[in-house]
Order: sequence, then structure tokens, then C-alpha cells
Amino acid sequence: MESEADFELTRKVDQEALRLKGESRSAYYLAKRIVDILIALILLVLFSPLMFLIALAIKIYSPGPIFFVQERVGAKRQGRGKKTSWKRVTFPCYKFRTMHHNVDTSIHQAYIKALIENNQQQMQNLQGETSSIHKLVHDSRITRPGRLLRTLSLDELPQFFNVLRGDMSLVGPRPAIPYEVEMYKPWHLQRLEVQPGITGLQQVTCRSTADFDEQVRLDIEYVNRQSLLLDIKIMLKTPVVILSTRGAG
Repeated sequence: MESEADFELTRKVDQEALRLKGESRSAYYLAKRIVDILIALILLVLFSPLMFLIALAIKIYSPGPIFFVQERVGAKRQGRGKKTSWKRVTFPCYKFRTMHHNVDTSIHQAYIKALIENNQQQMQNLQGETSSIHKLVHDSRITRPGRLLRTLSLDELPQFFNVLRGDMSLVGPRPAIPYEVEMYKPWHLQRLEVQPGITGLQQVTCRSTADFDEQVRLDIEYVNRQSLLLDIKIMLKTPVVILSTRGAG
């Protein structure tokens, strides 16, 4: 039977472990933010000629704005001392427009509902055919250049501006749409306990080829395992996954 002295020693050890973990996480978040800013700036400069050509193609091919701005759900870190908590927030997420202007979003909402509920029949009906990709890819709303942009994830290049603004990180779970979050099961909300990212563990592991619950489990695994080393591994894997086009849509 544990004595009072042993119990007190165990309590102090646990408190010290939590303190060190808090200090480690604080240092990690600071380093992560510095890396985010530096790499986002470098990539924006490197990709600026390509982004100009993409903007030109969108403007020529389809009437409407070049950028698609959509409200997304993210998280802001709140810290006091060594304690860290995450506050759910919304922010404007930037993308190159890949659809015709002012299209109806009801089909996407219906697909997301079927995806979260793992309703294979409904997903197949909305896709118009059987697909191993858990994403609405057979969509008449998408423009011809938009399909290429989505396949190579080039539509997400403007999100480097979101990184600079502090809305997103380079690595983290993808930012969710508010109507998607409203359909979450309680345990799905754990994926929102960290800043969203342009790429993440889920993207480099299965990229829309797994069902929704498995995608969320990978996001939660990232939330629990965060480190600079893991972030670097994910960033290095991302170009390979994109160029393979596996799970793209």
C-alpha cells in the first residue's frame, strides 16, 4: 500500500513531468511559428510566377474572381504560463477558384454528411459512380483548369498567406468547413485542438483514400505526437504524395 510520502513524491514527479512537457510544447510552438513564416515566405517567392499563370488561366477560362474565399474552422492557442489551451475560431481561407462562380453548395454538404456517416450508397449516388476516393471528385461544378489545380493541390497555394497571417500552419489537420463541424461526432472534435495546416499526417498517409473516421484518427494522432521532426517528415513527404496524384480529386 502506497504511503503518504510515496504518494506525495509521485504527485511531485507527475507535476514536474507536466511542467517540462509544457515548456517543451511552448518551445515547439515558437519554433514551429518561425519555420512557418520562413518557409511560407520562401515558397511564395518561388511560386509567384506559377501563381501568376494560374490566376491568368482562371480569369481567361471562367468569369468571376480569381480567388475563392471560404470561412473555415481553426484554432488559436491560448497560453498562460506553461498551460496551453485551444480556442475554436473561424477565419477566411484562401484558395484559387476551381469551380464556376456562385455554384450551389448543397451537393457538397450532402456528400460530407454521407462521408461522415460512412454511407457508401449515398456517396456513390452523389459521385455518379463507384470511387475509392472519399472526396467529391466527379463534380460538374469544377472547371477544366480547376481539375488540374485540384489534382496537383495547386489551388491551395494562396493558403501560404493564411500561414503568414497566423490562421494556419504549414502542417496540421486540414481546416474544416463550419457545416462539416456541425455534423461531427463528439470525438471528431479532437482534430480541432491544434492549428490547421496546408498538409498533414492524414494527407501524406492516405490522402482521401481512407474513410472519414480513419482520416480523423490520423489527425488526432498528429495532435498527440506533434514535434518539429514529425513536421519536417510530413513536409518532405508532401511533394512526393502530390506528384503521385494518389487520392487526388
